[in-house]
Amino acid sequence: MGLVQFSTDGNVGIIRLDRPPVNALNGELVSAIAEAVGEAGHPSLRAMVITGGEHFAAGADIKEFAAVFERDGEDALAADLGLAVSRLEQLDKPTIAAVTGFALGGGLELAMGADFRYLAEDARVGQPEIKLGIIPGAGGTQRLTRLVGWQRAKELVLSGRMVDAAEALAIGLADQVLPPAEVVERAIADAQEWASGPTRALAAAKRAMLAGFGVEDGLEAELAEFKALFGSDDAREGVQAFVEKRDAGFTGT
Repeated sequence: MGLVQFSTDGNVGIIRLDRPPVNALNGELVSAIAEAVGEAGHPSLRAMVITGGEHFAAGADIKEFAAVFERDGEDALAADLGLAVSRLEQLDKPTIAAVTGFALGGGLELAMGADFRYLAEDARVGQPEIKLGIIPGAGGTQRLTRLVGWQRAKELVLSGRMVDAAEALAIGLADQVLPPAEVVERAIADAQEWASGPTRALAAAKRAMLAGFGVEDGLEAELAEFKALFGSDDAREGVQAFVEKRDAGFTGT
């Protein structure tokens, strides 16, 4: 798991993404995240923190998307990330995402799999996929809607704009906003408090609330729409324009 560092602090599991400079999500990193989340599920661990370095995760590695178009294949990254996020969401213990720098696209989707999100004051989050001619494919359209409400989520997904930490707190996307140097430390300290609580009752509460969250059908629909877009001219153009660092010329096809 060279791209992810897993450690413990008492009864708290700590997952640190480690793919500099921005923790761009590729297949190898997503696989390592899923493996680390599995380790965090060990019954000796009673809370968990997931974080990055300078940046939490600045989205998918778009070069992998470009490679999909070159071979006329089907992208598996969103599906694999979606499974990792769901595994994180279903952990039977409290979880905190400590977000520094950017958490964009799949990075924000990963953070939304945690129970709580602590943001650095200078953090920026968002779902910018629409600017590539695609949509969030690892739960972004579903979990964002449930966290911030239908209309707010629709505006964020359709515009693809980034949200600063203050706005994220105001709309319910962040639970705490802290100085950058304090985010991870506070998350670990609070996780230790959760770890001293009634773990079985906390797990039962999470299961009951997830059962009423109603996200599974929505995740299937989202992934189907995401995959279908890889046959569109606009997605091919959006991804290629990003790789070539130019404005995309979308045609609506």
